[in-house]
Amino acid sequence: MQQRTEELRPLIVRTPVTPLTSALISKVLDGSMIHLKLECFQHTGTFKARGALSVTQAIPTANKRRGITAASAGNHAIASAWAARQCGLNAKVVMQSSANPFRVALAKAECAEIIMKDGGPATFGEAERLQSEEGRTFIHPFEGINTSLGTAGVGLEFLEDVPDLEAVIVSVGGGGLISGIAAAVKAINPECKVYGVEPAGADSMSRSIAAGRPIMLDKVDTIADSLAPPMALPLGHALCTAYVDDIVTVTDDDICAGMVILQQEAKLAVEPAVGAVMAGVMRPLRNRLKGKCVGLVVCGANIDVTSYSKLLERGRINISRLTNYS
Repeated sequence: MQQRTEELRPLIVRTPVTPLTSALISKVLDGSMIHLKLECFQHTGTFKARGALSVTQAIPTANKRRGITAASAGNHAIASAWAARQCGLNAKVVMQSSANPFRVALAKAECAEIIMKDGGPATFGEAERLQSEEGRTFIHPFEGINTSLGTAGVGLEFLEDVPDLEAVIVSVGGGGLISGIAAAVKAINPECKVYGVEPAGADSMSRSIAAGRPIMLDKVDTIADSLAPPMALPLGHALCTAYVDDIVTVTDDDICAGMVILQQEAKLAVEPAVGAVMAGVMRPLRNRLKGKCVGLVVCGANIDVTSYSKLLERGRINISRLTNYS
């Protein structure tokens, strides 16, 4: 893990860690010290750059001339396009037609050719075609050892900057972020807890851990689109089973309220995946975190003004769910 982090260091931002000084949060959590790992300041605006670059750098030399492809509704597409550009590779990235135009524009700005397809199966099907017919390397959104090795850098940096962390809280989609962070944290300090937070409407990883195997959800229903893959996959499931202490779920109302708290208390405009982390801290994990030194991973901030405003208003209506002291 350390070696891969060092290999990525010339191109990856070592994102800052800052304490969150908030009378409100301190009162709710009975004096806990909160530290924020600001991956929203990473290249492309999310942690995704780490895993995408890790995968791209590992492509065999003979395959690099054929370029890469990826399938995504947003952040992974942007990060894959960025990683390809850093490594001088051609990129054809497939995005869902439902993708936010703001994120599509960010991917195009990274000089990738963008192909739009309807729905998840069609999007992944087109990426598979590009892999098969053009020999492109497919960069998976969350599954793979190089992805987890890339995201492990978040955990390594966090504990280097705050050695006394007693718990790290991470949002969970497919598991690409938390798998790397959890493995790194436990390698350095096995006593430090690692907790995941999933949307209640997209809880594939917690269900998979409970079942003892990766499962596929019948449907996904959440505003947190970057946390909404309908399944867990073998490597992510295995790493989460081995290294994550628990995964809790939060509602979309709580996620929006978490975004409001981060805006008001930390002055950060973030996407719903980060709101989920704050919601997890303030509600289902509250009693376990009281009085402790806690790290929150602020995983990304790629959200347009219109969407952000609507979610903040929803959060304003529901904020009392997270801020009562009882």
